[in-house]
Amino acid sequence: MNTASPALTPTTRALSWCLHLLVLGLLTLAGWRAVADERSAAWPVVAVAVACAGVYAAGPLLPGVRRSRRAAALWLAAVGAVWLVLLALSADAVWMAFPLYFLQLHLLPRRSGLAAVAATAAAAIAGFAAHQGSFGAAMAIGPALGAAVAVAVVRGYQALYRESERRSRLIEELTATRADLDRVQHTAGVLAERERLAREIHDTLAQGLSSIQLLLRAAERALPGRPEAAAGHVAAA
Repeated sequence: MNTASPALTPTTRALSWCLHLLVLGLLTLAGWRAVADERSAAWPVVAVAVACAGVYAAGPLLPGVRRSRRAAALWLAAVGAVWLVLLALSADAVWMAFPLYFLQLHLLPRRSGLAAVAATAAAAIAGFAAHQGSFGAAMAIGPALGAAVAVAVVRGYQALYRESERRSRLIEELTATRADLDRVQHTAGVLAERERLAREIHDTLAQGLSSIQLLLRAAERALPGRPEAAAGHVAAA
């Protein structure tokens, strides 16, 4: 469930599956309790819980939800609308607010996510109070505390993710710098070897030319009196 963000890591994939299982468990709990308590609205609760599960399951299957914040917002609105119907039928649906907090904070922009969390918490408190027939401060503690925990967890994770990304970029830069340094050192070594060979070739040629010059001068001095010695010097040259 990651929108306009990098690919899921094994950790985030595991967290996503935990969130999916939590949603499924809470919806199952709402339907099961309605049937177990033999409420008059038991089957409507089960039907709406199944509908909510279906709308929720459609999100991971739709590629647009993972790529577009607009599509994600529309999907969240659909899930929220079905959840509100379920909340009107069953007080147990109040627990669904907790996974909804994480979805809203993860998929929506910062301000929109916080606004959605606040609206969800308010709806959960109001729905639970309506089922109880009264309102007390204790009723607001659970949804409000859950919203605060969700905000803290998501913001902390996002901060850790940004720090991890910063370190990854730093490691990549250091690796690239080291590779550049290795290339520079290799180039410097090649140039040094070429310079050494050039000096050796120059010295060898200079010595050879000097020897040739000395031999030819010796042959010149030997002429004309010693032609055989002159011929030997020329042959040596």
